[in-house]
Formats: sequence, C-alpha cells, structure tokens
Amino acid sequence: MSQITEDTFEQLLAHIGDDSEIDLHDVSFIDPYGMVGILEIGQLLKSRGIRKTLHLPESEEVLKYLERMDFFKFANEYFTLEPSKPHISERYLRSSYTDVLLEITPIESSDDIHFIVGKVKDRAKSILTKHLHYDDRAINGFIVALSEVCQNIIEHSENKGFVGIQKYHFNSLNKNVVKIAVMDLGIGFRKSLSERFLIKSDIEAIEKALLHGASRYADEGRGHGLAAVRRFVAQWNGKLSIRSGIARFSIIPAWARGKEKEANLANFPGSQVNILLPEM
Repeated sequence: MSQITEDTFEQLLAHIGDDSEIDLHDVSFIDPYGMVGILEIGQLLKSRGIRKTLHLPESEEVLKYLERMDFFKFANEYFTLEPSKPHISERYLRSSYTDVLLEITPIESSDDIHFIVGKVKDRAKSILTKHLHYDDRAINGFIVALSEVCQNIIEHSENKGFVGIQKYHFNSLNKNVVKIAVMDLGIGFRKSLSERFLIKSDIEAIEKALLHGASRYADEGRGHGLAAVRRFVAQWNGKLSIRSGIARFSIIPAWARGKEKEANLANFPGSQVNILLPEM
C-alpha cells in the first residue's frame, strides 16, 4: 500500500491475522485515521498477546509526520519497530510545523477531553482561521463537535481511545481540509444500543445513533451528541463516517467520494470515526 487512510484501512485489516509483520515500507502518505488505526490494531493485538514487527515507511517525509504526530510515542508499546530508531533529519523537527491541531492523544477520562479541547482551542484560531477561513462561530462548533465525539468514547465504549487532528492540502480540490480521527476498541455501537433497543446489525446501530439520536442511556437529553456532530459537519459541508463492527455509515458531500453504507467488512471492535472539514 502506498497510502494509509480510511480508504485503505480495510486492506490493512485483511493482513493483520496471518502475518507476523506489518509492512509500511512503501507508504508515501498517511493521515490521522491511518496513524490511529495502526495504533488501535496494535492495541488489539497486544490484548491477544501478540506483538508484531512494524516495518516503517522508507519515506522521510512520512516519518516526519509520524514523529510530529507523536505516533512513535505510542507505537513502541504495541509493536517492534523496524528500524528501531528511524532517522529523521534536523530540518524535520516539529518546530517547523504549524498544521497539527492535535497530536495523537489518548482518551481515557473526562480530564483527557478537557486537555484535548484546551490544546485544540489554542491552535484552532490560527489554523482554522488562516487555512480554512472559519469564523468564531464555526470554530466554536468545531470544538463542541470534537468534544462530543471524544465524550462518546468515555460514555459508551468502556475502553480507552485515541484522537488525532491535522490540516492537509487536497491537491485534487485545491483546498485545505482538516482531518479528525477518533477511535476506540470498546463495545461498539450495536452492543451499546442493544441494552435498550432491538438492534439487528451494526449498520442499523450506527444509523440509529447518528440519525435518530439513540443512546444506551434512558435519561432525557442523552444521545444527541453524535446528532449534533452530524449537523455541524453538514453545516460546513464536511464528510463524516463511522465504522463499527463490520459496517460503516457515511455522510458524503458532493466534493468527496465513498459509499453511504458498507456492510460485511472485516470485523473490528469498537468504533472508528473520521471527519473531514473543507476550507470555506
């Protein structure tokens, strides 16, 4: 694979069961979804007593992004890296980069969400205003949406998760986009909602939560977090996709590609959320 993104995540999952190695040698591009996805795969394998060798990309350009996003800070916990100490030259150190809203950050408690929101607030003004032309109202909506997605892990997954956010330039659109990836290895949408509803499939569970505000909790006012995220993303013409179990449901604007509903994917625990927000 030359790219590790949401589009190639299924290919990555197809190889994790039968090989002792994960080979990223030829990767020339990786985004937050790819980085967080690899870490979640590593975390899952660790829970099964498996530690694979992760062959790192040859591209120094990709290595600099992995370093800048704190990927190696967590990857060493789950994988044996090859090479063990990748060479990254002086000019690639993080001080020269201003396009990261949030390095890969674990989510285990509400305190983590406060930390995440505070850190993103500090950087959002310059990055979202300068590169995406968002006003204060849009930035506030961005912060609320991020908080809701992260809170979903605390309230529903029964496991820890990771989040990463970065700005990219899409050459095909000639536009800047911000990519947000939030994942966990928790119980997933279907099991979470099955405590209150008769749920027949993963895709039904995702739709019920995203489109109808369903929640595992009966308290009034619960379950509207993801619906609020959906409204914000739609308002700014963004793309939102949620993967859980063997299914993925996506809300796709005209400028993006993909399928609205996908079923019979490789089974993977928890939930994987991807948000793309375009330049205004």
